[in-house]
Amino acid sequence: MSVPTANLATFKIPAVTNEPMKTYSSGSAERAGLEAALKELRGQVPLDIPCIVNGEEVRTGIIEKQVMPHEHKTIVCNYHNADEVLVTKAIDGALAAKQDWENTPFNDRAAIFLKAADLISTKYRYKIMAATMLGQGKNAWQAEIDSAAETCDFLRFGVKYAEELYTVQPPQNSNGTWNRTEYRPLEGFVFAVSPFNFTAIGANLVGAPVLMGNVCVWKPAPAATYASYIVYQIMREAGLPAGVIQFIPGPAPEVVGQVLKHPDFAALHFTGSTHVFRKLWKDIGNNIENYKSYPRIVGETGGKNFHMVHKTGNVKSVVHNTIRSAFEYQGQKCSACSRAYFPDNLWPEIKAGLIEAHKRLQVGSVEDFKNFMGPVINQQSFDKIKGYIDWAKSDAESEIIAGGSYDDSVGYFVQPTIIVTTNPKSRTMMEEIFGPIVTIYVYKADEYESTLDLVANSSAYALTGALFSQDRYATILGANKLRHAAGNFYINDKCTGAVVGQQPFGGGRASGTNDKAGSASILSRFVSPRSIKESFVDLDDFVYPSNLA
Repeated sequence: MSVPTANLATFKIPAVTNEPMKTYSSGSAERAGLEAALKELRGQVPLDIPCIVNGEEVRTGIIEKQVMPHEHKTIVCNYHNADEVLVTKAIDGALAAKQDWENTPFNDRAAIFLKAADLISTKYRYKIMAATMLGQGKNAWQAEIDSAAETCDFLRFGVKYAEELYTVQPPQNSNGTWNRTEYRPLEGFVFAVSPFNFTAIGANLVGAPVLMGNVCVWKPAPAATYASYIVYQIMREAGLPAGVIQFIPGPAPEVVGQVLKHPDFAALHFTGSTHVFRKLWKDIGNNIENYKSYPRIVGETGGKNFHMVHKTGNVKSVVHNTIRSAFEYQGQKCSACSRAYFPDNLWPEIKAGLIEAHKRLQVGSVEDFKNFMGPVINQQSFDKIKGYIDWAKSDAESEIIAGGSYDDSVGYFVQPTIIVTTNPKSRTMMEEIFGPIVTIYVYKADEYESTLDLVANSSAYALTGALFSQDRYATILGANKLRHAAGNFYINDKCTGAVVGQQPFGGGRASGTNDKAGSASILSRFVSPRSIKESFVDLDDFVYPSNLA
């Protein structure tokens, strides 16, 4: 049955602010709560995670494993992969749920999202953090800012931005008429493909379109299956009807093939590799004549993010921000600093600072709260990063000044590695690595402007970048020169750490469509506006006034 339209003419959502961060310092209540959650999850593994289709658990028997990256012999969960038949059932189920969800008033959709955020903030905070730590290799702080705080922020600010979007209405009405804009959900279903590195991104990839009245088929990243499953369960507990989100882990060829050939495919919401995103875009293009409408394609992929330092840069700030940006969460952030350009007048001091800071970096189990870094996500990633380190060791133009070792005997551990190159277009300056490696090019301090051109034009990516300068004219020049080199640009701050409600996130070039997660702009991609004009005065005649004698 259809859900009746609400009688609420207007309403005001609760005030939205960023989720307060907890510190997890020794002896704190939150440290105790998180340690208990980690212990509880340890006692439950391996978990059995089904597909969820039309609100029902489905166990296909096609089993894959999600392991603990810091202890890869331990299985977090065995999850059931969807096959082609189940994917088709999920799509059909989503379409069957579409009408009632589309007709659900915004205040009711908003209530579900606000409740889900409160559930994460309180009841499930430590559970979802423990899942992110053990399943995705994050330390306590990184799990807090991701699975707890940012997930809450995406859900709450999404409601705030949706409220703002709905209020954008035509400013003029001719006499006797009333104009208005209806922000309809898309005609069809949305396909969300989420990455391993942020639990919050998975929540937003499905949350943004669903908040706007769409139904969604969700393929979570294999290495984030359990945390994604918790997000799904929380949404259901908050009141999301069955079928609105279909949770279908599965191998990409089977899932994607079924989705992209369906005539009701309406949008792709993607975060992942550039290679995969481009392949999906091509496949959508090749199927374009099969679709009822032109699908929306929204994606954020990789980056080759930079720190550019002027000769007036504050050395201490440069050192600390570069260490954090390059090595927090093992460099596995789309925004991580992977290339740096330091002036020769500051280089001796910066080098000494980096080496000293590097000595303080502890790498190991995420369950030991003293460790700044944990493991990389899996064997494939470990082998790729190891290959770059081995290449740098043999490259005549590269020198490893810190780190350079690795060990996968227990977990996928790579020591944070700092490379200095004399070639600004070496492999590690140009190629995305997605691991704890930063490569530095030392330029002549009086060649600032030409080096800005080098930074701006030497990468296919344009996600994040940072400029460190105490000279305002140099800052202005740098900001202008680097205008198209980064979608998120930071001045005297690291190139990681975008906060929902403060720095909408996304980049251009090969980094994605720059639709800015955490803003009203991305929500607009998942609606199809309808302009409505209602006339209150009948038209007496068709003749123009100029036709009259």
